[in-house]
Amino acid sequence: MKTTNRQQLDLKAYGITVGDVRRNLAPAQLYEEAIRREPGSSIAESGALVAYSGVKTGRSPQDKRIVKHPDSEKDVWWGAVNFPMDEQGFHINRERAIDYLNTCEQLYVVDAFAGWHPQHRQKIRIICSRPYHALFMHTMLIRPTRAELATFGEPDYVIFNAGRFPANRLTTGMTSKTSIDLSFEERQMVILGTEYAGEMKKGVFTIMNYLMPKRGLLSMHCSATADAQLPHSSVLFGLSGTGKTTLSADPKRRLIGDDEHVWGEDGIFNIEGGCYAKAVDLTPENEPDIFHALRFGSVLENVVLDNEGHHVDFHDTSITQNTRGAYPIEFIKNAKVPCVAGHPTDIMFLTCDAFGVLPPVAKLTPEQAMYHFISGYTAKVAGTEMGVTEPSATFSACFGAPFLVWHPAKYAELLAEKMKQHQVNVWLINTGWSGGSHGVGARIKLKFTRAIIDAIHAGTLAKAPTQPDPIFGIQVVTEVPQVPAEILIPEHTWADKAAFAAAARKLAGLFNANFKKFESGTTPQVKGAGPLSP
Repeated sequence: MKTTNRQQLDLKAYGITVGDVRRNLAPAQLYEEAIRREPGSSIAESGALVAYSGVKTGRSPQDKRIVKHPDSEKDVWWGAVNFPMDEQGFHINRERAIDYLNTCEQLYVVDAFAGWHPQHRQKIRIICSRPYHALFMHTMLIRPTRAELATFGEPDYVIFNAGRFPANRLTTGMTSKTSIDLSFEERQMVILGTEYAGEMKKGVFTIMNYLMPKRGLLSMHCSATADAQLPHSSVLFGLSGTGKTTLSADPKRRLIGDDEHVWGEDGIFNIEGGCYAKAVDLTPENEPDIFHALRFGSVLENVVLDNEGHHVDFHDTSITQNTRGAYPIEFIKNAKVPCVAGHPTDIMFLTCDAFGVLPPVAKLTPEQAMYHFISGYTAKVAGTEMGVTEPSATFSACFGAPFLVWHPAKYAELLAEKMKQHQVNVWLINTGWSGGSHGVGARIKLKFTRAIIDAIHAGTLAKAPTQPDPIFGIQVVTEVPQVPAEILIPEHTWADKAAFAAAARKLAGLFNANFKKFESGTTPQVKGAGPLSP
C-alpha cells in the first residue's frame, strides 16, 4: 500500500524520498506490519500487541536538547532540565535522522491531534520506521475523524523518529549516542539513539508545556476525572509510582485522562487520546479497568510472555521494571469523550512517601499548595547494589520537571491564579508508607486511599476535623469514612516514636534544602509555608 503523489510530495518537503510510505494505517494493519517486520513482536492472549523498545526501556532526560534561539531563549528554563543546543547541531541531527529514514524500505506516518479543545489543539505528524511506534502514537494522540484527516493540511509540529540510528557523539553538545532534540522555531523534534516510545509522547507534552502558558493556560502533569452527573472535575498531580493512573481509573467518576491536561478559560481538557499505564504487578483484582483495557488495539511494552498461551507475566521484570501498557482512552468504559470538563473543585497532590512520615491526607492552604506544587515531592526505595536500604527523596518541580519549558514559577503563578479564581480545595495525599519507613512499615492500602478520594469528591473532607502537623504545618485530617482513625496520624502508627521524629526531621530538611533553588522566584508567604527547620 503506497502513498499518493500528494503524500509523497509532502514527505519530499522534509527531504524524505522513500517510495513506500504507509500513512495513518488502522491498528489491524499496524499489527500485521509489526508481526511481519519487527523481530520479537507478538500478540498477547488479551489481543494487545507486544513490542520491545530495545536497549532503552525508559526516557533519557539527560539527552534532551532544546535549540537556543533568540525568539524563545528568554522563555526557557535553562539548566538541569533543558539543555541548550545550537541550530547547527539540530540541523546535523535532523539530517542524520532523515538520512537514516531514507534507507528504510517502509516508513509510517501518523497524523493526529494534541489537545481536545478545538481552539488550542495542535496538529502533530510522526514519521517513523517502526509500526510499533506508529501504533503507539495512534493510541496516545487524539485520532482524527476521516473528515479531519482529509483536511489535516500542514502539521503544527513534526517528529522525526529515527531512534534505531545513533547520534554522532562528536556533534557539538552531544553527550551520548542518544539525542532528543526540539526546535520551537522550526516546529520539529528529532529522536536518535533510543527506541523507547515514551520519548515521543513526552516530547509532545513538552511542546504543549511551552505553547499553553504563552496563551495564559496552565499545562499540567496530572490525571483528571469528572463528576458523573455534574460538570465539575478534580485533578491528581503525582510523579511516576504515586498512583496517578490507578486512582484516576475510578468507576464512580468519568475519566478525562491519566497524565497530561490543560486548565483553560472554560475548564480542563486532556492533551492525549490514550493512557500509558505502568504494567508491573498489574492484576484484574486491583486495577480491573486498566487490566481489561489492554486488549486488541493496545500496546504492551517490554513485558514477558510465556511460549505456550502468550500469557503476560506482569510480575516478571527481567526486561525492565518500567513495563507499560498504552491503550485508547475509550477502552476505559467510564471515559468522558470528548475529554473535556468544567473547572476543578479539588486538586490532589499525590506523594509516595517511603519515609512514612506524611499523613494519608492533609488539607493545604493556598501558600502551602504553592510550596508543595513547586517542590513536587515523592520518594523512591533505594537500590541495594551498594547496600543502601533507606528511601531516597525525589523532588520534581510542578510534579513534572523533566517536561517543563518555562521556569516553575510560571506554572505556579498560573496555578495560584486559577485556584483563587475558582476557590479550589487542595489536598496532600500520601500513597506511600505508614508505621515506619520502607522495610519497617507497610504501604497504605489502596482501598484506604480510594476512600479518602471518595470523601474528597463527596465534600465530606472539606468539613472534617483537622489538627496541625508540628513539623510540616499542614492540616492533618483526623476523620475519614471507612479509614481507620489510627493511621491518619502518622506518629501513632510508629512503635518507635524517636525514630519517627528523626525521620520527620530528616524529610523536613530535604524539603528545605530542595526549595532553596526556588526561593528567589517566590513570595515570603510561600517560602514560609514549608516545614520547620529541623
